[in-house]
Amino acid sequence: MFLKKRIKLDKAKQKKIFRLIKNYFTITIGLLMVAIGWTAFIIPAQITGGGVTGISALIYYSTGFPVGVSFLIMNILLVVFAIKILGVGFGIKTIYSVIVLSLFFSIFQQIITEPIITEGFMSSVIGGGLAGTGIGLIFSQGGSTGGTDIIAMIINKYRNISPGRLILFIDVIIISSSYLLFHSLEKIVYGFVTMGVSAYAIDLSLSGIKKSVQIFIFSRKYNEIAERISKEIHRGITVIDGKGWYTKENQQILMIIARKKESHNIFRITKEIDPEAFISLGDVMGVYGKGFEEIRS
Repeated sequence: MFLKKRIKLDKAKQKKIFRLIKNYFTITIGLLMVAIGWTAFIIPAQITGGGVTGISALIYYSTGFPVGVSFLIMNILLVVFAIKILGVGFGIKTIYSVIVLSLFFSIFQQIITEPIITEGFMSSVIGGGLAGTGIGLIFSQGGSTGGTDIIAMIINKYRNISPGRLILFIDVIIISSSYLLFHSLEKIVYGFVTMGVSAYAIDLSLSGIKKSVQIFIFSRKYNEIAERISKEIHRGITVIDGKGWYTKENQQILMIIARKKESHNIFRITKEIDPEAFISLGDVMGVYGKGFEEIRS
């Protein structure tokens, strides 16, 4: 009995460690995308994006001071603030993100010395898309790259407002201030293009990760299917009493709300138990409650 409990505890611990490694690996990939977006496309084109990175870029354009160093310095106070409001877990991931991103900035600025793309508009679109997708991946794991991301995450914790739109609004001032340095409306336009593409990419990556589906399963073997889905997918199942109009027979229908990424396994389980089962799948706009999104006022 003791041995069984010990094995269960060990498995739970292994799952927790694996989940933690997966979280930080995803965050690191996101950080890499952000760094490449900025150092390979945005900074070489002298475009000013938003956030602390945008301020760091302005400092670099005017003084030559490395982006990675100024980014790290400005984020120290913001990280302390984030720990107090969003908790220690958020703070640890943010500290990790700030340090690693600062390191990536420093490394890639040394490697990439010439613009990959000379056309400003393309640089802003590609750079903004890479950076936005990277930030979306980081957000999905409860992390942040600091700066205006912290403000967006704090507001998003209490209000159901899109993080991308919040960052979009906050960063307008930073991008507009680039006019004082370059005296170019074209640079401001490119900055706004970068900001818009980045915000859209953040929302797109977050909605893709959190997208939910509603599944109806019609099968005579509903008991077996429900049992396996409950044990393997760990999703709640509702059994609905129905009646087929053609057969005039009573039958039970399984209704399941799950993440889209889980639907493949639900289909697999159903097919293994009853290849003749009838399945209906539909996207849902939002799911709130235990196991999904928190209901916010």
